[in-house]
Amino acid sequence: MKELNSLRIDKFLWAVRIYKTRSLATDACSGGKVKIEGKSVKPSRHVSPGEVFSVTQRYLTRTYRLTALVEKRVSAKMLPQYIEDLTPQEELDKLKTERFTSYVRRYKGTGRPTKKERRLIDKYRLR
Repeated sequence: MKELNSLRIDKFLWAVRIYKTRSLATDACSGGKVKIEGKSVKPSRHVSPGEVFSVTQRYLTRTYRLTALVEKRVSAKMLPQYIEDLTPQEELDKLKTERFTSYVRRYKGTGRPTKKERRLIDKYRLR
């Protein structure tokens, strides 16, 4: 296997399983959700080992250090060889709070909420 010096960021994000498809990775880069040194990057930007990048998905911003390049998609077990997770604990705590706040309990068999029920649910969520 040939030694890689640099690789497109969208291809790398797909290869290390941050995004499910390469087109999703490209859209995320174009949409400003992927940043290197605090600046949004284009999908065609080349990255090399040692660079730190952040990826915003929904409300969570994860930070990674690129340790080695990989051209083909790898299994989840092999990820620590290629990226190091530097996400601060405050960001990871958002996962725990979201799990408890976004779930609305519905009784089995009641079906979808009506328009009136949806308004009530939204009213209680925004408090």
